[in-house]
Amino acid sequence: MATIDASFAPARKGRRADWLGRAATLCYLAIAAGQLLFVAFILLFYYPPTLTGNFAAWNDKPLITGHVAGDTAGNLFFAVHVLMAAVITLGGLVQLVPAIRSRWPAVHRWNGRLYLLSALALALGGLWLTWIRGTWLALGGAIGITLDALLILAFAGLAWRAAHARRFVDHRRWAIRLFAVASAVWFMRVGYMVWGLATGGAGIGKAMDGPFDLFLAFANSLLPLAVAELYLRAGATGTPAARKAVAGLLGLCALVILAGSAGAWMVMWGPYI
Repeated sequence: MATIDASFAPARKGRRADWLGRAATLCYLAIAAGQLLFVAFILLFYYPPTLTGNFAAWNDKPLITGHVAGDTAGNLFFAVHVLMAAVITLGGLVQLVPAIRSRWPAVHRWNGRLYLLSALALALGGLWLTWIRGTWLALGGAIGITLDALLILAFAGLAWRAAHARRFVDHRRWAIRLFAVASAVWFMRVGYMVWGLATGGAGIGKAMDGPFDLFLAFANSLLPLAVAELYLRAGATGTPAARKAVAGLLGLCALVILAGSAGAWMVMWGPYI
């Protein structure tokens, strides 16, 4: 996943082209393009009504539970959750750029701290919105959100502990895993769009209770995590054949992500363009 080099052993002289690294860069660029569109949507659709107090405008887009009159605590949690989604998405993309880490280490450190705090806040806020406010339609979806939140909390803690101990190789690997699961909501949007384009929406229930809904409730975090794990293992100890196979997988992921991101962007802004 990404231009994130995960501090693998330096390439030997005369080594052939690093297709794994190139494919990782391509996948990162595809993710960055899609997530920047997502950030733009959050900034343009959610920030203006929130900052001007027009909270009812949240409900102009389909939501399980958006603005609810009289629910001050729930509306506040929702506002913080949505507004911070832009912060963590942009911060994650910045954090994975090796040039920033090497040339501006202070930026990397402070952005990393903000990213970890945002991840913790969003994970805990997501748990509150799910189980206290009741923001779910199907139990499988609620359990999937809970699993993702627990993975975010665990990986954030492990990434911080490794950085604090100055074990930077381990830190970067945990940061990659954190990025994969912290992007689950965005991966879910991409997944729904790609599946809808490919199948016409087969297996998607009206209450998000169809077989594909149940699959994606867990796959939105576990599939990106699995791909990230394959990348890490191929880069660290993989054979040439394994590296090429994972490079091909990353290239395929990039194409799928680009298609899904473009479709999601059109759906989000369709009524306005």
